[in-house]
Amino acid sequence: MSTEKVRVRFAPSPTGPLHMGGVRTALFNYLFARKQGGTFVLRIEDTDTQRFVPGAEKYIIDALLWCGIVPDEGVDESGAVVCEPSRRHPYAPYRQSERKSIYEKYARQLVDQDNAYYAFDTPGELESFRQEAESHGENFIYNHAFRKKTVNSLNMDPAEVSRRLRKNNNWVIRFKVPENKTVAMHDLIRGEVIVQTGTLDDKVLWKAQDGLPTYHLANIVDDYLMHITHVIRGEEWLPSLPLHYLLYESFGWQEQRPQFAHLPLLLKPDGKGKLSKRDGDRLGFPVFPLEWTSPSGEKSRGYREDGYFPEAFVNMIALLGWNPGTEQEIFSMEELTALFSLERVIKSGARFNPEKAKWFNQRYLRNRSDSLLAEEFLPLLRDKGITTTQLKAEKVVSLIRNRADFVSDFWDLSDYFFIPPESYDPAMQKKFWKPEIPSIITGVRKVLALCEPFDAASIELVLHQWIEAEGLKTGQVMNALRLCLVGKPQGPGLADIMAVIGPEDTIKRIDHALNTL
Repeated sequence: MSTEKVRVRFAPSPTGPLHMGGVRTALFNYLFARKQGGTFVLRIEDTDTQRFVPGAEKYIIDALLWCGIVPDEGVDESGAVVCEPSRRHPYAPYRQSERKSIYEKYARQLVDQDNAYYAFDTPGELESFRQEAESHGENFIYNHAFRKKTVNSLNMDPAEVSRRLRKNNNWVIRFKVPENKTVAMHDLIRGEVIVQTGTLDDKVLWKAQDGLPTYHLANIVDDYLMHITHVIRGEEWLPSLPLHYLLYESFGWQEQRPQFAHLPLLLKPDGKGKLSKRDGDRLGFPVFPLEWTSPSGEKSRGYREDGYFPEAFVNMIALLGWNPGTEQEIFSMEELTALFSLERVIKSGARFNPEKAKWFNQRYLRNRSDSLLAEEFLPLLRDKGITTTQLKAEKVVSLIRNRADFVSDFWDLSDYFFIPPESYDPAMQKKFWKPEIPSIITGVRKVLALCEPFDAASIELVLHQWIEAEGLKTGQVMNALRLCLVGKPQGPGLADIMAVIGPEDTIKRIDHALNTL
């Protein structure tokens, strides 16, 4: 491979929303590039026109930017090219559909070198061969044995080949996998990998019908032309590695061949199989970073819309398949960059735990300032028709934040700070609102009306002194008072609640309860 500065790429296909496994691949590429002082490239591999989904490219870019995974080169959210102007010409464009004219030359070069051939099989013929093989209990494989008995340029004279190429565009260029060859490969995570070519298909590299390459040819050519030094991608591409090694060899690009690292799969919560959208739907958690609406109108949940902080989401996925070698679990992006290495990526699949994902968000919520959480809470309050001040929101947040996993939990934990109770918990009323309680609460009202200043410490003190002087039990008084002020058995200390809602609202709530209960 080249000894130039590290260059990695994340190359998604816009065939749908970006799965959290794809985000992790992008993150590991990003961290590796940052750690090495290299370049992180975003390349859109959109040559699969049949599976192309409108809006998917924008979704991918928006998801990466939400996570703070910003490309040095590639395509940004507006569709423009992002890179240093002096370096744009050697590498752009970054969408494969805009590089369409490049690939045919390389495919035909392989044919000229006898490393590839023209194949004229129709889809119907291939399906018949597949069914015939399956009827004998065999797997169909388009290999060196099969190509000797099918319709391709290896089995006909040049004139007939030329005639067929001119006749129509129902042909492809397939790679000619060498017979009886051992392909020895090295993976930065899995070590040495040895494969015999007898197990490999003659993959399609280029299709005359649409003039587009398949992934196998396009990614090799683009990685070579863009001087990619390391390919960090998902485990699902490991079976393609022998073909990619052979392609580099056939082009004579062994010295420029990147190093490869194949990341472990993200597994279902029970560890049995690859994590999918169905698992999220079935078990009630998102598998996409952002909410996604399909062209048919079907909505899929997103971590952003479920209330996760992007930092928490990134921290969570970073530890799916990688560990720092310590007990530390909370990392900033800067810390992840400093500690990341491919050597600490595991080989086996990484099991996803949705409860652990919530735990990460909870930890990040705990570390946020009251003022920032209040700013994030205020829009939720406005949606509820509540107008309040930043100061009051901060006071409320400071009291309930440790009970929340998400900012979206704040309303259910604090609605009584903003709206007096309209009803009272029946079980609590039955247990604590005894015949003697109204006169006791009337006494409490008088004490509170005279309390000055009306802060938590002063309220706590005067109530304690009054309860003691009256010879009452604290629980007897405070539970009944909580029923008056909150209406349900929840919330922080009553003195804190009263200090936030203020003396006027406190007295009003007590009066309403005395008239209602």
